[in-house]
Amino acid sequence: MVAVIAMEWLQDPLSWVFLASLALVLLQQLRRRGKAPLPPGPKPLPIIGNMTMMNQLTHRGLAALAEQYGGLLHLRLGRLHAFAVSTPEYAREVLQAQDGAFSNRPATIAIAYLTYDRADMAFAHYGPFWRQMRKLCPAPRRDVGGRARRVRGAGARRGAAGCGAGGAAEAVNLGELIFTLTKNVIFRAAFGTRDGDGQDDFIAILQEFSKLFGAFNIGDFIPWLSWMDPQGINRRLRDARRALDRFIDKIIDEHMKRGKSPDDADADMVDDMLAFLAEAKPQLDGNTKGAAAADGDDLHNTLRLTRDNIKAIIMDVMFGGTETVASAIEWAMAEMMHSPDDLRRVQQELADVVGLDRNVSESDLDKLPFLKCVVKETLRLHPPIPLLLHETAEDCVVGGYAVPKRSRIMINVWAIGRDRASWKDADAFRPARFAPGGDAAGLDFKGGCFEFLPFGSGRRSCPGMALGLYALELAVAQLAHGFNWSLPDGMKPSELDMSDIFGLTAPRATRLYAVPTPRLKCPLA
Repeated sequence: MVAVIAMEWLQDPLSWVFLASLALVLLQQLRRRGKAPLPPGPKPLPIIGNMTMMNQLTHRGLAALAEQYGGLLHLRLGRLHAFAVSTPEYAREVLQAQDGAFSNRPATIAIAYLTYDRADMAFAHYGPFWRQMRKLCPAPRRDVGGRARRVRGAGARRGAAGCGAGGAAEAVNLGELIFTLTKNVIFRAAFGTRDGDGQDDFIAILQEFSKLFGAFNIGDFIPWLSWMDPQGINRRLRDARRALDRFIDKIIDEHMKRGKSPDDADADMVDDMLAFLAEAKPQLDGNTKGAAAADGDDLHNTLRLTRDNIKAIIMDVMFGGTETVASAIEWAMAEMMHSPDDLRRVQQELADVVGLDRNVSESDLDKLPFLKCVVKETLRLHPPIPLLLHETAEDCVVGGYAVPKRSRIMINVWAIGRDRASWKDADAFRPARFAPGGDAAGLDFKGGCFEFLPFGSGRRSCPGMALGLYALELAVAQLAHGFNWSLPDGMKPSELDMSDIFGLTAPRATRLYAVPTPRLKCPLA
């Protein structure tokens, strides 16, 4: 009887999937005998592991799990090993002591396809091509100051319109204005086009890419079920990449036709990239993703790019430079309105250093120490990207625990910045902690202080840190200097919604609305 039941059960194809999965799990356990143990973590289920907890893999969810399991915890997502790092000690070991083994980036099926098989810099594995691309990354500060002044001018015009209409200033959607600022800055730097030219089409492409990057795909975790595509993800991937091809190929062709040099005053990022296009350098050899000679060689003689490289790198810049900077600016303004004493202190510093008869300029920024404290505290509480993703290039041991090759590492910089063992009043907005005499005086965010990692650390730290920080400081300074800000409808600072939502960044859950009143004696536009 038992034999008959067993034979009938084995005729079901799903039973073979179950047996194969069980055999794989047993084989992995046998291989692990005599090796370092895996870190603690939630008990996994057969085959799917901890995939029922996917909605907890956010900065806040992982921080809560870290309180239960420790600063290095293990999750198994199908066949994938995932590790969350939530304390400075483990972050130092991963990002400094064993940086070379953790310098790769993970990529889902969707990310690999939409980046032309990792032809970009953000998801390229660490190696010669990535090192040469890193040298190209620092972008010129084209029109950042001018665009920030336009945001201030837009707020002034809307505020003035509200005063004229009803005798009181009108609340503006400051969050939306800030996003428009950063979008225009990056779009102009990348393509050199006038505001609005093609932006709607490209923003729609970005939005679809963002959805696909975060879409659940069973094949990422259980490869032998990758044929399942109930949501039509594969079709959407093909359509999205075709849309990007049409948009950027047209721009590349136009730039090649006009033939500007990167040294030209009005050159943009596409012009910079075209100087390394393989079509213009047929004598150079390399693979389809580009190739480079050893570090230290002249880039113009050693680096070649394909069109796929250019398109993928532009996607990096648009994704990495728009939402991250906009979110940080909006959070800085929200935190100062939530803590009006700090806003008044920033404005007094601006009045003392700059005066009320002119706008803030780039040369003023180094003379505004408390503004820099506000920026630091904003980045501590609201890092631009709350979870930094890495992938192991080899088997490692971290803190006595095993981390297998090709594991996904999630550095929870949001949790690290709020670690109660490292920060006094960890959840409070207190910029003075970074001022001389403060308990965090002297700490910086350039990667050497592992209690404070808003831009990451080591080889894969954020290459756009200088430009992003410049845009953040200048925009916050001009917004604080140009206006007095109050909350609409008699709202008290304590009533301001300070919750966030998880995504590529962790932006405010609701847009910031505020009432601007001009405070300068000079024209605001």
